[in-house]
Amino acid sequence: MITNDKLFIGGEWTTPSDPARLDIVSPHDQSVLGRVVQALPADVDRAVAAARTAFDEGPWPRTPPRERLAVLRRLNALREARADEIAGLISAENGSSLWFTRAGQPGVGRLAVSYLKAAEEFGWEETLEPSDPSAPFRSIVRREAIGVVAAIIPWNSPFSASWAKIVPALLAGNTVVLKVSPENSLSMSLLADLLAEAGLPSGVISVLPADRETSEYLVKRPGVDKIAFTGSTAAGRRIASLAGAQLKRVSLELGGKSAAVILPDAVLADVIAGLKFGSLLNNGEACIAQTRILAPRSRYDEVVAGLKEMMESLVVGDPADEKTFIGPMVRPGQQQRVRDYIEIGVAEGARLVTGGPEIPAGLEKGNYVTPTLFADVDSTMRIAQEEIFGPVLVVIPYGDEDDAVRIADDSEYGLSGGVWSADEERALAVARRMRTGTVTVNGAPIGFDGPFGGFKASGVGREYGAAGLAQYVELKTVTVPVR
Repeated sequence: MITNDKLFIGGEWTTPSDPARLDIVSPHDQSVLGRVVQALPADVDRAVAAARTAFDEGPWPRTPPRERLAVLRRLNALREARADEIAGLISAENGSSLWFTRAGQPGVGRLAVSYLKAAEEFGWEETLEPSDPSAPFRSIVRREAIGVVAAIIPWNSPFSASWAKIVPALLAGNTVVLKVSPENSLSMSLLADLLAEAGLPSGVISVLPADRETSEYLVKRPGVDKIAFTGSTAAGRRIASLAGAQLKRVSLELGGKSAAVILPDAVLADVIAGLKFGSLLNNGEACIAQTRILAPRSRYDEVVAGLKEMMESLVVGDPADEKTFIGPMVRPGQQQRVRDYIEIGVAEGARLVTGGPEIPAGLEKGNYVTPTLFADVDSTMRIAQEEIFGPVLVVIPYGDEDDAVRIADDSEYGLSGGVWSADEERALAVARRMRTGTVTVNGAPIGFDGPFGGFKASGVGREYGAAGLAQYVELKTVTVPVR
């Protein structure tokens, strides 16, 4: 069992304002994995003060970009050296299957590389020649750090979410207060150790596990210049309103209810194999999960049968078992939420093809949900509109391609989606019409060099690569006379 009676504030392990410890409980069997302290508003005050001083007076914002790059490269190398340990901790505390947490670590590395490459090529300072040759001046455009960044991340994929924010924020010269979920206190303590070892100056970064009330205190606190948030759309709306009152910069990566459009010519075996991962990754607790399956009426029964066979073959159980594909939900409340949605689907008149609200036999101690498939689903049903965040898929029939695009866009969300077809150009034509931030074709993974983020209620701003780095700078123009 892991115990920790310190908080990582300003680059140092320090005594918290409240010594009480929170039990970190296994989602698999409710055993206690660790006991750790949590941050309160007084600890937020110390972290923001340290970050403010480090930004206003310290060396980090004034360090040349190439030197900041070297520190972040070192940080990523330190993470890579402990990738297996990180994967094990996340699996234990989250219930994420070990196959997923292990597969995620190389992705975290590629995410870092996308930001490092962008920083190498970034126009930190550029000279613009006047568009009018007779103008008596030229312009110098500088990209400078914003200031103190409050980065707030969810529990479902903590290293990926934290990397998506702290790497570009630090590369740009900002200082950071990273607020993490209590469930991730163990893996995020390891992250804090890596940050300490990487060689960041004093005060530049803090890592605070804390509840929602303390998170809101951080958002509202003076001295914070930008909020970078990943989480639910409801929480994002609240954060946006609070940040707007103080004109704080904000970027929001929010919820999703992504559609997978299966075109009539798609190779069904490939589709089913791809959706096993694209729709059910991380136990279905993923904002990008393609949980709305749009099937042509001509092949509807075939698609439903294929998904049924696939879902009934999934191994559900101990996330530490390498054979397990679906582990437990992160907490009892999330388990109950998913089970409630399954009952809502039945009440709405959807056809329950496989699964249901019953807990899998022999797994009653954990936060388990039976993988569930609904057919004969109408796009207006709650199970087709609301983010369930669990292993629940719905299959919606469509007529022609226009109908498929209409249904795919019939959502307040617009984060991700997919198109399947034997004709790549046909798939691309449909992908171009969909109103969503990322579309994968024939199961291609989401890349890290292109922008990632959502349309509509799925967020504001973008992450990854140069577009993500640009979220953490202010633009300054200096005009100089031409002599």
